Amino acid sequence: MLAKADGGVLYVDEVNLLPDHLVDLLLDVAASGTNLIERDGISHRHSAKFVLIGTMNPEEGELRPQLLDRFGLNVALSGHTAPAERGQIIRRRLDFDSDPQGFCAEWESQQQSLRERCQHARSALASIPLDDAALAQITERCFAAGVDGLRADLVWLRAARAHAAWRGAKAIAEEDIDAVAEFALRHRRREQTPPAQQQSQAPSSQNDSLSVGQGQWGEMPAQALPVGARREVPSWPKSLRHSPSI
Repeated sequence: MLAKADGGVLYVDEVNLLPDHLVDLLLDVAASGTNLIERDGISHRHSAKFVLIGTMNPEEGELRPQLLDRFGLNVALSGHTAPAERGQIIRRRLDFDSDPQGFCAEWESQQQSLRERCQHARSALASIPLDDAALAQITERCFAAGVDGLRADLVWLRAARAHAAWRGAKAIAEEDIDAVAEFALRHRRREQTPPAQQQSQAPSSQNDSLSVGQGQWGEMPAQALPVGARREVPSWPKSLRHSPSI
């Protein structure tokens, strides 16, 4: 499968549910661009350079940070589609099921226009400079976001250039940087840990709890008195004078 994906696209559905040994394999191949097969007396190495696309439901489990960072861009899709859009999707699906050839013929002109725009953007991509002004703005925003590593800066700059080529522009503009900012930073931001709360003091003793509402008995230490001196003894509160336990 990795050999067939060489030079193309490798799509993995539910990528967060991959077994660990397959995740390790993808990490090695993504870093080296080659796949090494050694088993049952077979030793083979082949090129495996591809665009990795994965989909996942975060509620079913998170993706390992090492593999998550390998994805250049991250797009979040909401399942709450507006009613008008939902109706349009269902209508087009029904039209395709009833007449696939007629449906494709109806949208052929728009599909051809989209293909031509993609081809034009690809041909113009190399002519758009990766200028220092755009790079400086991206690096400052990556630093402010607290991202780990430098992959975000590189991916963000390339994505901004691709967006400029898609618009048909000759240089990277601020609107191109803003258009792809969330895609490059969404899965790389470091959450700011809140400051550690001060530990509460040890619970007060039982005598302190009894003193609530009964004066401040025993708060001051006993004072030394000379021999024969008269000692003043405070009277008991009225609530305790006739208590059987006293």
